[in-house]
Amino acid sequence: MGKYFGTDGFRGEANCNLTADHAYQVGRFLGWYYCQLKRRSGSDDPARIVIGKDTRRSSYMFEYSLVGGLVASGADAYLLHVTTTPSVAYVARTDGFDCGIMISASHNPYYDNGIKLINGSGEKMDESVISLVEAYLDGELVAFDRKWDTLPLAKRDQIGRTVDYVSGRNRYIGYLISLGIYSFKGIKVGLDCANGSSWNIAKSVFDALGAKTYVMGAEPDGFNINNDVGSTHIEALQRFVLEKGLDVGFAYDGDADRCLCVDEKGSIVTGDHILYFCGKYMKEKGLLPGNTVVTTVMSNFGLYKAFDELGIDYAKTAVGDKYVYEYMMMNSCRLGGEQSGHIIFSKHASTGDGILTSLKVMEAMLAGKKTLSQLCEGFTFYPQVLKNVRVADKKTAREDPDVQAAVAEVTQQLGDTGRILVRESGTEPVIRVMVEAESKEICEKYVDQVVDTIKRKGHAV
Repeated sequence: MGKYFGTDGFRGEANCNLTADHAYQVGRFLGWYYCQLKRRSGSDDPARIVIGKDTRRSSYMFEYSLVGGLVASGADAYLLHVTTTPSVAYVARTDGFDCGIMISASHNPYYDNGIKLINGSGEKMDESVISLVEAYLDGELVAFDRKWDTLPLAKRDQIGRTVDYVSGRNRYIGYLISLGIYSFKGIKVGLDCANGSSWNIAKSVFDALGAKTYVMGAEPDGFNINNDVGSTHIEALQRFVLEKGLDVGFAYDGDADRCLCVDEKGSIVTGDHILYFCGKYMKEKGLLPGNTVVTTVMSNFGLYKAFDELGIDYAKTAVGDKYVYEYMMMNSCRLGGEQSGHIIFSKHASTGDGILTSLKVMEAMLAGKKTLSQLCEGFTFYPQVLKNVRVADKKTAREDPDVQAAVAEVTQQLGDTGRILVRESGTEPVIRVMVEAESKEICEKYVDQVVDTIKRKGHAV
């Protein structure tokens, strides 16, 4: 991760550690950089960059600042307006854009925001380009194997323009509808749009496929995104499904790149559940090349036990859908994701897509003529306890011989009935200790055993 951009973009509190000036400078650099790439390939056409945003009040400020920077550098900015992150990735990939930008802080509260960069293939921006953006933010303009004195402003007919591109968002909606291979007629579906990006998209898709659609979290006011709604507050959808007697419910986050579900009994269905029954369904249909599902190290132990029973192989990556997707591309995998609901169906999308995920869940239900709770049968979700220990030095604490011995002892005690994971936080001076086992009491016991060792050795602060 860089100084400004993490695994999911440049994120911070609006006008505190992420300002309108930051956005303008990002726009200035990207507009210039992609125009330069055009010139070097022999084209006089301006760079074309597509932008989407979520419903936060500050998203408008960042949108205008980015556009100002882009057109000042000679690029044309195409505006999707309020839309989802996966729609920006889809449009960037299918309409020949040089890159895409999504303004969102995903599941964070309204006062945070973020700038996500997407390359022309609809994937997260290459680290090499992000490092150039970061250098420019720090006052150093280096690109194309040389250092530049200043970043020139476009003049006269070279100044860029702004284009209303809501048609791109509409074609994305049409694309999602085209993926629905079964009619949803007669099925009562609940959608929690988190007062975010999906509020004016998800219902259109489900209505078009014939569902009887019930919607909540679809009244954005600039301040209520993710506020007691959406995938991070799924208890609201649980109540909604039971009160309305719905067959299934889907909860998205602020930018709709993740999806969690609620079954007809009001139980939560996590991303790991989705990987389980979608992996099973895809294997049965011959749609799982390599017989492999890609997970992260934080996926539930029960998922691996269930895959072992099904004879499905699995890979484990670092936490982050970025790493899941990279592994999928390198190994031609079709299904991967995270427990949080970032699920990637690589045949159809280059990023996690919450609405697409809900369509795939519906497909598995309808193909098997099963309820969502029935689809989850065969997967036992193991209790999990995670504790964070603030330490003076993460590497020293994790590599302490006594700490490693404590971890090895827990591993031996658990055997094949659970697992322990000790890892360094990527953003804080914290060691995370997580145990999954057959009961919460066992988890607590073994987590405390390792945490106590870290504290006893004087690493905790």
